[in-house]
Amino acid sequence: MQSSEPDRFRSIDLYLDLLQKTLLFELWDEPWVPVRRHPAFLHGLKGRLLRAVDAGLRRLRLGFVYDRRLTDRNRREGTFWPVHAHTMTGRLRLDQLREATETVLREAIPGDFIEAGVWRGGSCLLMRGILKAWGVTDRRVFVADSFAGLPPPDAQRYPQDRGDVLHRFPALAIPEEQVRENFHRYGLLDDQVVFLKGFFEETLPTAPVANLAILRLDGDMYGSTMVTLENLYPKLSPGGYCIVDDYALRTCQQAVDDYRSRHRINEPLLRADWTGVYWRKSRTVPNRDVPQEGA
Repeated sequence: MQSSEPDRFRSIDLYLDLLQKTLLFELWDEPWVPVRRHPAFLHGLKGRLLRAVDAGLRRLRLGFVYDRRLTDRNRREGTFWPVHAHTMTGRLRLDQLREATETVLREAIPGDFIEAGVWRGGSCLLMRGILKAWGVTDRRVFVADSFAGLPPPDAQRYPQDRGDVLHRFPALAIPEEQVRENFHRYGLLDDQVVFLKGFFEETLPTAPVANLAILRLDGDMYGSTMVTLENLYPKLSPGGYCIVDDYALRTCQQAVDDYRSRHRINEPLLRADWTGVYWRKSRTVPNRDVPQEGA
């Protein structure tokens, strides 16, 4: 028996709801965390003691862990680095991405989808899952990352990044093979998924992208954020979404603010949660070359 249109949309919602819960690891309790990820592990006398004990246990093939005691708010706002989840974004930012993606499909805003800085691939997995659920076969999801962590700061070109230490965190360096395997496990690895491997300044200027409907930035640093905006924002279709994951970071915020100011982008900057922001590119671009009355 052929299903009705309301039944079809209920099925889509059920699939996407389950996909989000799986990406966020909401169906299971967050496991205890290796003590190597505890902030105290890196500093002072406590850190030296923890490192010594951890090293001894690892020689015995044992683990030294701690309980982070996560709250519902931690999960909702994505305020922690998860052990098993395929995204750090938290429920609120992932909900916003889903809403934006489904909106551009409903409104037929032209273009592909891209995330610059993907970690384990969760946001890209959601976008590809939405395309599959909606039966869309003429759009691609670009997965752009170095797959080797963040670059060291280039203080000469981007003094705003001076002293940045994110390149020292191995937990941020997820190999391309692992991200591909994540897509494969979800049944979402196909020719509509395009991997762009390399630092953004190497890959984005020549990325095979003509139009974008979703531009999602998760580059953390000033330089990475600015390079992404300079190369990809002009390709964002009117009505498309520009989504910034880490606006709470001073370097990222300054890059976004500088770019918007330089290009006189006046669309409202909306909040997804404590660190995620977004705006829709205006469908009408004013002619700034026309003198204003009284000028």
